[in-house]
Amino acid sequence: MSEPRGDEAVELLQTLIRNACVNDGTEESGQEIRNADVLATFLEGAGLEVERFHAAPGRTSLVARIEGTDPDAPSLCLNGHTDVVPVNIDGWREDPFGGEIIDNEVWGRGAVDMLELTSSMAVVTRAIARSGTRLRGDLVFFAVADEEAGSAYGARWVGDHHPEAITTDFLLTENGGLHGGTTDDPTISMVVGEKGIAWRRLKVRGTPGHGSRPYRSDNALVKAAAVVQRLAEYQPGPRFHEIWRPQVDAMGVDDDIKAILLDDGAIDEALAVLPNAAQAGHIHACTHTTFSPNVVGSQTKTNIIPDAVDVEVDIRTLPGERTEDVEAHLREALGDLYDQVDIEILLDEPSTHSRVDTPLWDSMQKAVANPFPTSRISPSLSVGFTDARVHRELGAVSYGAGLMSPNLSPTEFGRRFHGNDERIDIESIHLTTQFYADVVADLLG
Repeated sequence: MSEPRGDEAVELLQTLIRNACVNDGTEESGQEIRNADVLATFLEGAGLEVERFHAAPGRTSLVARIEGTDPDAPSLCLNGHTDVVPVNIDGWREDPFGGEIIDNEVWGRGAVDMLELTSSMAVVTRAIARSGTRLRGDLVFFAVADEEAGSAYGARWVGDHHPEAITTDFLLTENGGLHGGTTDDPTISMVVGEKGIAWRRLKVRGTPGHGSRPYRSDNALVKAAAVVQRLAEYQPGPRFHEIWRPQVDAMGVDDDIKAILLDDGAIDEALAVLPNAAQAGHIHACTHTTFSPNVVGSQTKTNIIPDAVDVEVDIRTLPGERTEDVEAHLREALGDLYDQVDIEILLDEPSTHSRVDTPLWDSMQKAVANPFPTSRISPSLSVGFTDARVHRELGAVSYGAGLMSPNLSPTEFGRRFHGNDERIDIESIHLTTQFYADVVADLLG
């Protein structure tokens, strides 16, 4: 196979960022057809046939497949989403949709989540097609819409309507490849599972009235404020899952800190005083069910006491938790306000994970060893969701995998997700592109 070019991935990333496929959760947003068209042109130029899937107007995903020579060989899907989350332009130092290179970093919304990985996947797929290399197993490139809002117009839709197009033995998607550990035991984390999603809309009820007479009124907004406060104060205890110990082992912390992180009676007190708030937030999310009230809405005006206010809550569940556990959490958190709230399920999907005793895991270790011969890959749990859950339902062993620069800290990388000044260094793009090429060559070659 001819070597894929990291500079091609950089240029493609810039184009995808500039297309501004912003997904705000509504059906008409996203318009991923813009990025799908770019990727189709890029791949078709190498002789690949591209199949498009339109879940709704403008909500386009595409699949390109390179057939293998051996039907008994393993198959691999590279899943890269093409949508990005909204931005607050006032919070950015640079144009969030400029895709500019500044100090050897590509700036823009989607630079780390996950257009840089999508670009690298496309470049590797194109390089294989152009070289005429015959793989033993099938390689599928899946450029998918709507990952950021739950996959209803993307992987979930394609999986429901055209599962044959994306069903493979193995899958790689976002977002591993961060360095950790110690000098004597360097590690690179790869995502083997993710927390569950339990998004809820809480409709808080009240009684309408005139805003000039608030005394002893039944104001839904006032009650909603209390609901938000109780959710913010609710602190369920820690619970350690099977992936947590390997994550702690890979952190490179001393034995005393490791003991605290593995002690459900000590971890919360330690997190409360940890100087690095971002690190504390990540460790907390890995070990707790979390509740984040993020949206409040009311269809009323200034001089009307509202009779209904919606509060949308982002709940992330731990492995093993189900719908009834979420209900129990909300009942405990809200107390006497629980019966004054109507609860609507927006998303309800349990935590999923994949085993690591697989040929793909071995191929990833070999690929990492090429640039980093002393590093070992380590399993981790993602606190966010990805399309991997859809592919696991279709039977695929699924990992989040890339390969970042050792100069990019996990804390800084995490801060850029859905944040201001999102950007990725060019070294990471080159490393990731070569990583995917090496994995494909070892697993399918």
